[in-house]
Amino acid sequence: MTIQIITLFPEMFEGVLNASMLWKAQEKKLVHYELINLRDFGLGPRKTVDDVPYGGGNGMLLKPEPLVAAIEAAKASAGAERSTVILLTPRGQKFIQSKARQLAQLKNLILVCGRYEGYDERVTNFVDEQLSVGDYVLTGGELPAMVVTDAVSRLVPGVLGGANSTLEESFSDGQNVEHPHYTRPENFRGLRVPEVLLSGNHQQVKSWRQSKSEIK
Repeated sequence: MTIQIITLFPEMFEGVLNASMLWKAQEKKLVHYELINLRDFGLGPRKTVDDVPYGGGNGMLLKPEPLVAAIEAAKASAGAERSTVILLTPRGQKFIQSKARQLAQLKNLILVCGRYEGYDERVTNFVDEQLSVGDYVLTGGELPAMVVTDAVSRLVPGVLGGANSTLEESFSDGQNVEHPHYTRPENFRGLRVPEVLLSGNHQQVKSWRQSKSEIK
């Protein structure tokens, strides 16, 4: 899988993409990440990417020419395989686990990070979907793009260790959150591991976990 990220601040992603599971995904050659600097597509000698909005108003908007040029360049770089373009924006569809699973099936994914007050509305004609990571305001689309990248990458087959690692997680198979987990020691400052987990009875353990998940 290839994930391309269009951003004005590619340096923000270096630590995220080069640590933990995202680093392993690259090492295993299961996911390839490409950072595309929107400034490279800016206009004029100053590489301008933003302008004031028509009709007045606060802030600056990302211009359509640089953004669309960056999207087209990303598609060309990806080659023959079709790319799905996603714009990270507060008004997009809420990003949930089922969407992450859907995106993890793709060959090429392009994430577009907004900035400033927003973007020229005509840009939406050149994207396939709009996604939001929640009902709050951030300074740009970089953090949402990291969230989407992390959630999607870990679902690519082979990235996580066990074949069933992602099957019994929170928000999977219709359940809201996972059951509680415990590890050694059996007794920590008077707080004991539930007896059922020490019983060795797999059916009882399964029933206990299901009931606790429903309660949570």
